[in-house]
Amino acid sequence: SDADVICHALIDALCGAAGIGDIGTLFPDTDPKYDGVRSLDLLREVTEHCRRARWIVENVDVTLLAQVPKLAPYREQMRNQLADALGIDPAAVGLKATTTDHLGPIGEGQALAAQAVALLKELP
Repeated sequence: SDADVICHALIDALCGAAGIGDIGTLFPDTDPKYDGVRSLDLLREVTEHCRRARWIVENVDVTLLAQVPKLAPYREQMRNQLADALGIDPAAVGLKATTTDHLGPIGEGQALAAQAVALLKELP
């Protein structure tokens, strides 16, 4: 995977902060042109939508909720890929994980979830 759950959370955070809709509005799952598209490419596209709406990404922060896999071995590579897609320095990408202490589908390793926030700066 290309970190779908993380990218999707970031896309919605960016869309919300810029007031440009949401992932389902921009990339409807009923449109076959989005079948198999990489989430990192969608994140790049949303970053461009933000720029066209006169917003640039200052920083983002994501929390992955997952029992498995552990994020630590992949954190730096993922931060770099996300930063590249967002056009920002990796230091401006917060990426962390937590578990649900074996509770529910996430805790049983059957699901993942992510929460994201984005700080945007309005272009002059």
